[in-house]
Amino acid sequence: MTLTLHWFLPTYGDSRYIVGGGHGQLAGAAAGDRRASIGYLSSIVRAAEEFGFTGALTPTGAWCEDAWLTTAMLARESERLAFLVAFRPGLISPTLAAQMAATFSAHAPGRLLLNVVTGGEAHEQRAYGDHLSKDERYARCDEFLSVVRRLWSGETVTHRGTHLDIDAASLPTVPDPVPPLYFGGSSPAAGPVAAEHADVYLTWGEPADAVAAKIDWIRGLAAERGRKPRFGIRLHVISRDTSEEAWSQAGRLVEALGEDTVAGAQASLARSESTGQRRMRELHEASRADGTWRDPHALEVAPNLWAGVGLVRGGAGTALVGSHAEVADRIAEYAEIGIDEFVLSGYPHLEELYWFGEGVLPRLVQRGLFHDTRATVAGHNAFLPKETSA
Repeated sequence: MTLTLHWFLPTYGDSRYIVGGGHGQLAGAAAGDRRASIGYLSSIVRAAEEFGFTGALTPTGAWCEDAWLTTAMLARESERLAFLVAFRPGLISPTLAAQMAATFSAHAPGRLLLNVVTGGEAHEQRAYGDHLSKDERYARCDEFLSVVRRLWSGETVTHRGTHLDIDAASLPTVPDPVPPLYFGGSSPAAGPVAAEHADVYLTWGEPADAVAAKIDWIRGLAAERGRKPRFGIRLHVISRDTSEEAWSQAGRLVEALGEDTVAGAQASLARSESTGQRRMRELHEASRADGTWRDPHALEVAPNLWAGVGLVRGGAGTALVGSHAEVADRIAEYAEIGIDEFVLSGYPHLEELYWFGEGVLPRLVQRGLFHDTRATVAGHNAFLPKETSA
C-alpha cells in the first residue's frame, strides 16, 4: 500500500504559533506573523513538491484568501504539485464551477483536486447571501455535484431541481483528467451525499476507533450505491528527533495562548453547525473545564494525538506529536484501518514540512508506505535515517 500525502497552504498567514481561523470564525479572525504572499506560499509549494507530496490543500472561507485565484497563481510557480482547492457549492453556479475546473485543468493538466465544503456555518453562509438551512445546503450540494459531473462528461445539461434550475448548459472543453472530489461531513445529512459523490471521503483527526467507525459508515452507504471511495484524514504534525522535543514544542504553542484568547475562540466555534467541529471541541472540553489545557499531555486524546490546536483554530484541531518514528507509527495505524490519503500541516508550515519530510518520510519509505520520487545516489537514498529508533 502506498499512501498519498498532501500539505496545506495557509492563505490567511503563517506563524511560529497556532493561528486561529477556520470553521465558526469571523472574517479577519485568522492572522499570522508571516504574510500569505505568493512568494511565501510558493516556497511551501516547492518544498512539498521536492519531498514528493501529491498536492496541497487550500482553504475556503471569509477568514482566508480565495483558493481559486491563489492556486492559479501558484500553479505558475511550480511544476508538478496538484492543488486541493476547497470551494463551496451554492456560492457559484455549478456550470461556472465546472467551467473553472475545466479551465484550470487545461492550463495545469492533472494538477487540480477539489475539496467540496458544503458549509457548516450559517452566519458565514449568510454573509455570502446564502440563507439555506444546513440540511438544505446538503440537498443543494447533491444537485450541484450531479450537474457538475454531467457537464464534465460532455453532456448538455438541463436540470430542474429543488434548489437548482439549469437550462441547456455545456462546456467548451471538458477536464482531462476529471478532478477527483474530496468531501467531508459527519452529520446524517452529509453521509448520503458523500457516498454518492466523493472520490475521497475526508475526516478530521480523531482517535483511530472513531475514524474506523466513520469509514465503516461511509463505506456502507457507498456500497449501497455501487461505489468504493478512498478515505483521507486531515491532521497537523509536530515531529522531532525525540519525543521529548516534540512535546516541548507542543507545550510552547499552548504557553503562548491566553485564557481570553481560548475563551473567545471557543465561544466563536460553539456557534458552528458542523458536527465535525462539535466533535473537535469535545476532544478538549474536559481539559478546558478543569484548566489542565496548558499541560500538553493533558490534551493527548490518544497515543501521540494532541487536541491543542483546536483550542483556538476551527476545523482540523488535532496534531500527531512525537518522534519521527512515533509519528510514522501513528500514520501506519491509520493506514491499517483504511486511510489512504493524509492532508498534513504544522506551524510554521514551511519549517514543519522540512521536519516531516526529512524525519518521517524516510521511515514511511522504509515501511513501503510511501514512494520516494527523489533522486538517489549510488542506489542509496540520502534522506533515509541511519537508525530507526524513536
